[in-house]
Amino acid sequence: MRLEHVRLADFRNYESLDFPPASGLNVFVGPNAQGKSNLLEALAMLATGKSFRAHRESELIRSGTERAEIGGEARIAAGEIRLRCTIVRTPAGTRKSFEVNGGSVGFARFLGRARVVTFVPADLQLVSGGPALRRSFLNGALAQLSPVYYRDLALYQKVVGQKSALLRGAIAPDRDLLLAYNDELVRPATALIAARRAFVDELAAATAAIYGRWRGTRERLGVTYAPNPDGDVGEALAAAVESELRRRSTLVGPHRDDLRLLVDGTSLAAFGSQGQQRTAVLALKVAEYDVMRARTGDAPILLLDDVLSELDAERAGGFLGAVEGFEQAFLTTTELPRDLGAAATWSIHAATVTRC
Repeated sequence: MRLEHVRLADFRNYESLDFPPASGLNVFVGPNAQGKSNLLEALAMLATGKSFRAHRESELIRSGTERAEIGGEARIAAGEIRLRCTIVRTPAGTRKSFEVNGGSVGFARFLGRARVVTFVPADLQLVSGGPALRRSFLNGALAQLSPVYYRDLALYQKVVGQKSALLRGAIAPDRDLLLAYNDELVRPATALIAARRAFVDELAAATAAIYGRWRGTRERLGVTYAPNPDGDVGEALAAAVESELRRRSTLVGPHRDDLRLLVDGTSLAAFGSQGQQRTAVLALKVAEYDVMRARTGDAPILLLDDVLSELDAERAGGFLGAVEGFEQAFLTTTELPRDLGAAATWSIHAATVTRC
């Protein structure tokens, strides 16, 4: 996939932008707070429909205006595609709408038309942070790859939210209603676990190969899936009923899944060095890119937001070398790194983008 044109109107600090990205690596350079990350955020929203950094979507609309637009044309394996995301302030709150090739679509039909792999400094916590970060990583990749996965995830989250609210209620939970929720959860939970297991199997093989190549040692990085439950979902839900009633909490289901990262069989989070952990995250992200490309026959876009500042010179150089051959990638930085090769460099100042 290759983005050929991007247009912004009243998005973040951009009043207007008409930007033709180059193929290969695009580097956005400039001081902080000029619009580098905002532009990267807009590119991500063309694929995912969501911001990877905003706490409130109203933040996406330029101050003093009521409507923001992100539009783009891309060339994918199936041909050319036009995408548009619009964010509007309304009395009831912020509302988003989506278009594909000029026609209005819902979010589920917009998601995954273009695909991105996003890497931000917070992703370096994937190893040492909580399980929710790793589940979000899995969901973000799989929702782009499969509309069915997205629908199963949305249904599962809706029902598990209703079940959890029942368990937390001020009065004793209705057992029959609890069992009914369990029955509704079996199919989507089983589907999510199967999809995650297959994805992690592919991801693990790619990550191990990349990590070994970068580290230049015999130590092996293992990535394993820890599903909840690791067995029949219906049986596990039935077995947990009394415990859930007593503890007033939903104890079983893929909302409690995790990924385990091990080096030579030892927990990377508990015993790995900072260098090992960061190299593992870099390898995990490049592996995500490789698996997406292999599954779809179309390379995703790689978005790298200020990650080089978090890496030492050796790892930064290795990472840039790894992404040099990608079909299209975007990197933000305050200083141009060395050995950029044929990268296209763009200066961003006060939301104005110019070719260096």
